[in-house]
Amino acid sequence: MNYYVSSVDQRCRSVHVVAGLDPAYGGPSYLIPRLCDALSASGAEATVFSVGEPNADSGPRRDLRFAQDFRHVPIARDMRLSRDLSRALDKWAPDVRVIHNHGLWLMPNVIAGRAAQRAKKPFVVAPHGMLSTAALAFSPTKKRLFWALLQNHVVRHASCLHATSKQEHDEIRAFGLTNPIAVIPNGIDLPELTKQIGSVSQTDRVVLSLGRIHPKKGLDRLVRAWTTIEKENPAWRLRIVGPEEVGHAAELKALAEQLGAQRIAIEGSVTGREKDFAYQHADLFVLPTLNENFAMTVAEALASGTPVISTKGAPWQGLEREGCGWWIDHGIEPLAAALSHALAMPREKLKEMGMKGRAWMSHDFSWQHVARETLDLYRWLYAGGEPPDSVRFS
Repeated sequence: MNYYVSSVDQRCRSVHVVAGLDPAYGGPSYLIPRLCDALSASGAEATVFSVGEPNADSGPRRDLRFAQDFRHVPIARDMRLSRDLSRALDKWAPDVRVIHNHGLWLMPNVIAGRAAQRAKKPFVVAPHGMLSTAALAFSPTKKRLFWALLQNHVVRHASCLHATSKQEHDEIRAFGLTNPIAVIPNGIDLPELTKQIGSVSQTDRVVLSLGRIHPKKGLDRLVRAWTTIEKENPAWRLRIVGPEEVGHAAELKALAEQLGAQRIAIEGSVTGREKDFAYQHADLFVLPTLNENFAMTVAEALASGTPVISTKGAPWQGLEREGCGWWIDHGIEPLAAALSHALAMPREKLKEMGMKGRAWMSHDFSWQHVARETLDLYRWLYAGGEPPDSVRFS
């Protein structure tokens, strides 16, 4: 069901709460502001509330950042508490239709739910993959305590949960939550293509893995798989690019040296045009992740015209259906086999696959489509009636 965007939607103001928007937070730092832009472009004002360096209340007020309390107090600073954010939410809540929270396990995620309850407004929670088995395995004791003491009540009383894939829907149900779930994917912008086939050396072939350098990404398996096929593919090199977490980049470098890898580069984070360049000048993108709710990097690679190998830890089975990549089992052997197959293909064939992926992103993952589905959800929550097609009750 798609509602016509009318003057009613212009009054469909929403506030989106996230703990932080630094690039180190990964996909949400791009996705949440971009969703608000798309909603506002559809005639429904949307504003982001986050914790960070405070900024002025100006223009359409789509990005408000509030000072963090206890920044210099160990343990407390990790919770990202902001009383300024709490006061602002209480001030804004009576005049918005929906409060949409993004993420779990931090105080802004709890504050958002409490503000919605006090104002009697619909409350939407997007876990962004934080309820997957793999995600819950990190700091499990801390998460159990936080859930029991603070988060359980606000999440279980949410009007609706927001999953970005069927896989995330199933993970939420497995966690034991019974709220309605709206399955609405993330959107993607298509960058301008600057790379032309044949414009770079035929002997310079690149496999790229871009994203957070964290153990849950399965990058150690990628390093191990790469070392088994590196000698047979002397024209190829592997780039692992992204912000380091928990010292994992150093661990990967040590592993690569131990295994005798010659053509692996482990690099720091890139953004903007440099990131677009990395995607477009790669022949192949690889995501060996243990678990993702969406995996924005896959969408970004496809939008850049680059084919993808992804493990089944990410919900990208459409790669094979659309002819733009491979969706493989976990493990070193399946990854090495997929790499060997892909690296044996001509650059022109890989580029043809990548362009199929770009067309898929344009058709099914446009921000206009995502905004329309999100507005359908919001209008059902505050106006009632028949639920939109994205909402599932089981």
